[in-house]
Amino acid sequence: MPEMYFRIRWPDGATERCYSPSLVIKDHFEVGRRYSLDDFLDRSRIALRIASDRVQAQYGAPCSRALGQLARIEKQGAQFATIRDARVVIEAFEE
Repeated sequence: MPEMYFRIRWPDGATERCYSPSLVIKDHFEVGRRYSLDDFLDRSRIALRIASDRVQAQYGAPCSRALGQLARIEKQGAQFATIRDARVVIEAFEE
């Protein structure tokens, strides 16, 4: 199963390199696009859960790294929940 990373920029300008055990991230995000915080969080939940489910189907256990990445994204995203029109940018995919 090909793993990948995707680089994001949070509303405060901080960047983060995020992990996925699957290329499914590319089905849910587009490089250069700015997503509202809520949309970004929803897409992250869907994509990383699909990725974890694929690992479980192949290896018999969910992907703890994908679920950990999702938890990190949700924690970071909570910091920006009160910012009006908060946006997250997908900067790059790294395969």
